[in-house]
Formats: sequence, C-alpha cells, structure tokens
Amino acid sequence: MHKVLGDKRAILILLGPALLIHTLVMLVPIIWSLFYTVQDGNPITGFTFAGLDNFAKFFQDPAAWDAVLFTLRYALVLTVLQVGLGYLLSLMYVFWLRKGSGIIRTVVFFPVVLPTVAVALLFQRLFEAAPTTGPVNTFIQFLGGGNVDWFGTPTASFWIIILMDLWRSMGFYAVLLYAGLMDIPDDLLESARIDGASGWKLIRSIVLPLSLPVLLSSLIFSINGTLKVFDTIVALTNGGPGSATTPLTLYMFRTSFAYGDYGYGSTIALMLTILCLLFTVFIFRSTRNDLTKG
Repeated sequence: MHKVLGDKRAILILLGPALLIHTLVMLVPIIWSLFYTVQDGNPITGFTFAGLDNFAKFFQDPAAWDAVLFTLRYALVLTVLQVGLGYLLSLMYVFWLRKGSGIIRTVVFFPVVLPTVAVALLFQRLFEAAPTTGPVNTFIQFLGGGNVDWFGTPTASFWIIILMDLWRSMGFYAVLLYAGLMDIPDDLLESARIDGASGWKLIRSIVLPLSLPVLLSSLIFSINGTLKVFDTIVALTNGGPGSATTPLTLYMFRTSFAYGDYGYGSTIALMLTILCLLFTVFIFRSTRNDLTKG
C-alpha cells in the first residue's frame, strides 16, 4: 500500500477520473456562470457583452435588495434558533437523559428525513384559513378569537417559515452537537465536578470551550444552508404574499428561467456566493479572536 501511495503515476490513475468528473460537474458550471455575469441575454435570443451593467443593475434593483434583506433576516434568525435549540437538546441528551436519550433523539431527528413538500403541505393545512379552517385557526376560534390569514401577511408568513424549518432542522443539529459533546473526556468532567463546578458553571467553563469546534462547524453549516434556502419557501409560500418572502435564490431562479435573463441571474448567484463567503470568514475570524483572547 505504501508503494502504491508513493507512486505518482498510481495516484494519478486512482484520482484522475474522480478529479475529472469533479471538474466537469462543479468547476465548469461555476466558470460558465461567471462568464454569464458579463453577458446579457439567454441561449435562445443570444448573448451580448454587457460589461459590469449587471452588477450596476443589482445595486440599483429594489427587488434584489428586498430579497437580500429577507435572506439575511431569515438566515440570522433561523441559524441562532436551530443551532441554539440543537445545542440545548444535545446538552439534555448528555447530562439529563444520558443512556435513555436514544428514543428522544430518534423522535426529534425524524422530521429531518421527511420530504420538504410533505412538510410544507402539513404546515399549510395546520395554518389554513380558507377554504377550510386549519387546526390552528380552529383552536383560536375555540378560545374566542377570529380566523387568521396566516399566509396573507408578511410577518406571519415569515414566522411560519421559521417555525417549519426549525422543526425540521433542530434534530439534525442536536445530533451533530451531541456527537461533539460525547468526545469530551468523562475524566475531565468528573475532575471539574470534584473541584466544585456544576450546572451552568460546568457548561460555561468546561463543556462550551471544548465543544467550540463542532459548534463553529454547525454555525457555518447552518448559515450557508439558510442563506441558500429555496425548496422550503417555494413549497410553502412560493415567495408570497407578493414578494415578501422571496429569498435571493428564488429571485435568481425567476430571473434566469422565468424571465430568461441569464446574465443578471448569474450575477445574483455570484452575489449570494460572496455573501456566504463573507459570513463564513466573519465566523472564523470572530472565533479565532475569542480563542486568542481566551
């Protein structure tokens, strides 16, 4: 095995096909998309060189900025909630439920494997106002309230999206963070308890610093996933009411494939990529600064 791994020709033969497929599937579309950002048109009408016009259009487009603001608000709120609740659940698994947490972990994780469309239909029925009254409105009427059009106002629609995605995702982050907590040596925790650390003091002084790497990974994974949200919103609200819940991904999709403007759509995709990179770098730098101070 050592001779094979030390042979450059053998490495090329083993890795060459995989690298070629990766290049064709990943890198070529990225380069092609970058080429579109300085073009105007589509494959049917043809392309013309537009220079930086698409970038200027993006910064002057009110609809694009509305999509940016919604995307940022959605990503920040959901990242904080799903990672925060996931971490609390993981602490509960380790320190309270312990060996009996298997069933709870399975139940909480179950929504992760459900199809997005099925979950969206479930929440549409739960919060339905017309033509039939959903369970939520039925309960509100039972308490003496009126029928609420949950999907008719931007604020209510936003929080239903958050609730649905939180229900679907917090089990995943709970298991991910639980795996990180299980790597903390029991001897270290026991020593801390002997020294008088317990409860919140134990978590703040021992558990949180040692679980910081997996917590950092969860934050990066979450923020990048939420910034690129698409299927959830298409299935639940389709960007409505109006364009109040339209993220950058959906705006990019409509621009490129509904309106046939490949150049501007690729520019929106590039801006979303830059946004993801900025958040990733910010999280890395912030964490590194905290570790340096500590």
